[in-house]
Amino acid sequence: METPSETLSDEELVSITGYRLPSLQIKWLINNGWQHALTGARRPVVGRVYARLKLAGVKPSTSNAVAEPWALDLSRVG
Repeated sequence: METPSETLSDEELVSITGYRLPSLQIKWLINNGWQHALTGARRPVVGRVYARLKLAGVKPSTSNAVAEPWALDLSRVG
């Protein structure tokens, strides 16, 4: 099974925003309060965990944006 990317694919952004043009995707993201980054080519990038939280109606924050909690296990070292 393939692990999904940390960011949404182009098709996932089209599915969420309803637009194929990056400029219209950006406008939709801004109007709907979605955080995003822009690539050098001015294409929006949205994090997968962030999108899952937004779509679930949860306000993303640093405390709930961790995909999987983990702890460093050094018991087998040495």
